[in-house]
Amino acid sequence: MTTTSDRPATTQAAPAPKATPRVDVAGLSEQLLGRWPEWRRHARARSTDPTFWKDESLSMAEHRERVLDQMRLLANEDEKHQVWLAFPERLGGGNSPGANLAGFEELVVADPSLQIKAGVQWGLFSSAILHLGTPEQQDRLLPAAMDLTVPGAFAMTEIGHGSDVASVATTATYDPETEEFEIHTPFRAAWKEFLGNAAVHATAATVFAQLITNGVNHGVHCFYVPVRDPETMEFLPGISGHDDGLKGGLRGVDNGRFAFDHVRIPRTDLLARYGAVAPDGTYSSPIDSPGRRFFTMLGSLVQGRVSLDGAASTASKLGLAIAVKYGAERRQFTSSSPIEETVLLDYATHRRRLFPRIAETYATHFAHDRLLDLFDDVFSGEKDTPENREDLETMAAALKATSTTFVLETLQEARVACGGAGFITENRITSLHHDMDVYATFEGDNTVLLQLVAKRLVGDYAKELKGATSTPAGIARFVVDRAADAALHRTGLRRAGQALADVGDPRRAAGHLRDAETQRELLADRVATIVEDVAMALRPAQKADPVTAARIFDENQVQLVEAARAHADLLRWSAFTDALEQIEDPGTRRVMTWVRDVFGLTLIERNLAWYLINGRLSAQRARTVTSYVDRLLDRLRPHAVDLVDAWGYGPEHLRAVIASGIEAERQDEARAYYAQQRADGTAPISEKALKKQKR
Repeated sequence: MTTTSDRPATTQAAPAPKATPRVDVAGLSEQLLGRWPEWRRHARARSTDPTFWKDESLSMAEHRERVLDQMRLLANEDEKHQVWLAFPERLGGGNSPGANLAGFEELVVADPSLQIKAGVQWGLFSSAILHLGTPEQQDRLLPAAMDLTVPGAFAMTEIGHGSDVASVATTATYDPETEEFEIHTPFRAAWKEFLGNAAVHATAATVFAQLITNGVNHGVHCFYVPVRDPETMEFLPGISGHDDGLKGGLRGVDNGRFAFDHVRIPRTDLLARYGAVAPDGTYSSPIDSPGRRFFTMLGSLVQGRVSLDGAASTASKLGLAIAVKYGAERRQFTSSSPIEETVLLDYATHRRRLFPRIAETYATHFAHDRLLDLFDDVFSGEKDTPENREDLETMAAALKATSTTFVLETLQEARVACGGAGFITENRITSLHHDMDVYATFEGDNTVLLQLVAKRLVGDYAKELKGATSTPAGIARFVVDRAADAALHRTGLRRAGQALADVGDPRRAAGHLRDAETQRELLADRVATIVEDVAMALRPAQKADPVTAARIFDENQVQLVEAARAHADLLRWSAFTDALEQIEDPGTRRVMTWVRDVFGLTLIERNLAWYLINGRLSAQRARTVTSYVDRLLDRLRPHAVDLVDAWGYGPEHLRAVIASGIEAERQDEARAYYAQQRADGTAPISEKALKKQKR
């Protein structure tokens, strides 16, 4: 018989330490190239050519001419006419609108002025002909616009109306005797304003005006109007203009104004896909509703918003890549060591200012990829349905409004994170900020776009509500559900339940918050609740007089915009979460899941007051959000450079001295100098140490 002490001791192997995940930079970078990698690579390779780089030393006039020359190079590429990809194959294009934008938005890496001026020529002026013109008009007018024989302006915005396109005051009155339209600017506020190419280079314009025939105004339509003599570049009779001069950014784009004094154009230069006028003045359209016709015409030009969303995402990547690379090398203050200064990224405050923005930039990227897919589905004709067009317009408005606001905040934070070095022009961040500034109002002011999104959300809710309350039983069920929701969320019952479950266990609260379904529920619930509250508040306006209805709308306008912002947040989070499923490398997927969690929890952290007031989070979980985000940021510290490298922009793209490795050389030189002093005993003793010795 053996005793316990006689038995051989059994040893249990210690659990193997968890392997530190690493980011497969090359693999992640390949995934980020998206659906059209060939064209993204081509555009990025072009951006490494100094011929296309922004030259900060040029005057405004010189910069304008340089960008025009760059556009001529784009139009005459021997092998790949990337800027023609969206146009019909019969005209030399590729009928691939998604591939076109995938490459086009990369032009911002070379020079934002080039991206915007090219966007005016091929994305607005030429696209108006393509999408609003008939096949005959396309064949007649597009070739010269595509090859830059005819530089063009897109004359929609008026100085007196801005984003309110439906109210533009320029008129196009039809004269059946001559079969001509008379384009006229009736007063100063109707001048066409902020038009790219208008100040110097445009010889024609696509002009949006109120179409009047036989005494009837049929609303806004688009007309092809020659504006300058291509030989002398003088304005044609009846046309006047003005140079907007020096702007806050985009010096290479010649913005200006146009006015028309009874300028006559042939009837056939009304771009007639959605509305035509017969020789006798009879108007016809395939879309009977004037309102639906107007929104269909504007919707066909949505690619401007799509491309600005992509360009803003790219500029955010550039700014953050510069700031992160600098922060990974720059040392400041001796905190943890008396002799070694601390790298900036090792400070929690520095991680806080940059890492959540890296996460949001990834979310913006993945959402833009989804938007590009939808855009290509619609404009290639593969899935061109009214529902998809409406979804595209709503998504483009939501994402453009979000990303072009985000890029300005991000570039400013990146600039400050680089200290005085970030303010130096050669480090690009301030220049990028100046050039990106107007993106917040290009193609629609962001606040107006968010109201467009909210209108769709409230409209969809109203349709669902109408279906749910079409019967007495449905009305009763709706009332009960609303009462139950109020009892559960707004009286604190759910909050109290969470508090009981979380007491003394922050890990349980953190575990709950990092769960993807929890994040989805919190983000989606915020959208649904705000939309419902606003929709119910707006219901009385439906039967009110105009003055009362306007007051009710004004009282709820801020909440409408907040609903749209919440919707955009959910769109981006969902796109990021879906993209995680496509990552095959386990280490990369793990790190990117942390990045997604940082994005989701940062969104919740921004709106903690709402979640607490509405009973969606307990106080314990609310406190856990910030502490858990900080833990994730610390966890991401070793991967920061990898995460920005995966965006695929090397030194030849960033072109910032502080991101070139020079800072590491400076720091190494300084550390070697002081190390040598300590080694050979030549380092002077500090006054503080001397006094300590004398005590």
